[in-house]
Amino acid sequence: MSEASVENQAKESQDQGAVNKPLFLISGGFIALFCLAALINLDALSAAVDWGFNVSATYFGLYWQVLLLATFLIGLVLCVLPGGRAIMGGLTAPEFTTFQWGSMIMCTLLAGGGVFWAAGEPIAHFLSSPPLYGAESGTAAAVDAAIAQSFMHWGFLAWAILGSLSTVMLMHYHYEKGLPLAPRTLLYPVFGDKAIHGPIGLIADAASIIAVVAGTVGPIGFLGLQVSYGLSDLFGIPDVFITQAIVIAGLVAIYTVSAMTGLSRGIQILSKVNVILAAVLLVFVLIAGPTGFIFGSFFSGFGTYIGNFFQMALFRGDAGVFGAPGWLGWWTVFFWGWFMGYGPLMAMFIARVSRGRSIRSIIIMLSIIAPIVTNFWFTIIGGTGIFMELSEPGTISTAFEGFNLPAALLAITSNLPMGFLVSVMFLILTTIFVATTGDSMSYVISATMTKGDTPSVPVRVFWGVAMGVMAIILISVGSGGVSKLQSFIVVTAVPVSLILLPSLWDALRITLAKGKES
Repeated sequence: MSEASVENQAKESQDQGAVNKPLFLISGGFIALFCLAALINLDALSAAVDWGFNVSATYFGLYWQVLLLATFLIGLVLCVLPGGRAIMGGLTAPEFTTFQWGSMIMCTLLAGGGVFWAAGEPIAHFLSSPPLYGAESGTAAAVDAAIAQSFMHWGFLAWAILGSLSTVMLMHYHYEKGLPLAPRTLLYPVFGDKAIHGPIGLIADAASIIAVVAGTVGPIGFLGLQVSYGLSDLFGIPDVFITQAIVIAGLVAIYTVSAMTGLSRGIQILSKVNVILAAVLLVFVLIAGPTGFIFGSFFSGFGTYIGNFFQMALFRGDAGVFGAPGWLGWWTVFFWGWFMGYGPLMAMFIARVSRGRSIRSIIIMLSIIAPIVTNFWFTIIGGTGIFMELSEPGTISTAFEGFNLPAALLAITSNLPMGFLVSVMFLILTTIFVATTGDSMSYVISATMTKGDTPSVPVRVFWGVAMGVMAIILISVGSGGVSKLQSFIVVTAVPVSLILLPSLWDALRITLAKGKES
């Protein structure tokens, strides 16, 4: 071996684990400035965020709707192409069992809102029927519309954008071409080496990290509010800032330790525990709750969802192409912005845990199986709430007044047999759910700014703690701080949605090429 080769190998070895300092400073600095602005002048920050939200929803809403629909449909095409059988990731056999793999994937999006929104969204649409349907709110006629609209927001399109096409790209370019496992690589088909080594790539990585931090801090903050509310309601512990901060600190400790131990231990174990506990509670609610109504509303709601799929996906209401977003902005466009923000980093996570699996199996798991499981979960929780409200008006709606998501969940669980125990278990489940998002996102954020496949432990700890501190800061200025972050998520989705655009044609190109090779 030549002296030059030895020196290159030594340099590469030293670079493994090295942190991309410019990326760290840009993304970390931006998050710090957002928190500082919230502390100094929340009103000014609110005005700026509201303006950005309105512009983003107005001018990008239609593009996002088309992008998500196209991503899902193209993914289905990849499944039937000969290249869909191609094994990705440079391994001949999967690294994780199907249960472990599915658990880690399922816990990501569900953790972001599967408990927060599973109770609240079906009830919200039941009490105020979506404009596409115009059913009489609060009546039996509004049930299918409420369930179907919830399915649209947490179903096929939501899951597909998390990595059905972008995962294929990242696995191909990283494991076969040696390019970084980072958001910048998604721009390689358009900009070539400039995306990998130039400022374009730096901006892409920073925008993706900021969007994921914003999208993850929201659930962390809401967890503090929800668990604190639950502890007050169930145990009489004061629902005050110090209680919320302690809850968040405990959560941060759980997911930071989990992220430090890596994919094969902490993250995988936490996801497995999460899925088992969720399954136990799901079966209990299914049996102890209105079983017939749950199954009936699931199938009838799913039929409404499929029958009106394209109308719901492309619904513009009175917004037109460019107009005031209204209902669309506060529901569909908000969710699409939130999920797109996770897109590039989620694709990194799925690429990392899906080595040894085929393109077809990845897309089927992500775009078909995970959405149907999520939809059934929503029907069990939200459908039970709707049944209770239909049977005795005010049972859920009184607690839910003012869009009180924590109160909606506890109103449902407390009205079940063994309501106190079930409510406590749901609070534990919610905590573990959010912890799985915190640990997986801490891991991929760190992986984005660290050279090599093993992200730096100190960087993982920093981002885990930073997201918890950010949540505490925003809660300290009142619930408005977290709600402004929720609106800010839509603003951060604008650059990320452009990063995801090349996946529409490049994933298809890669799969077609794989078909010719076989």
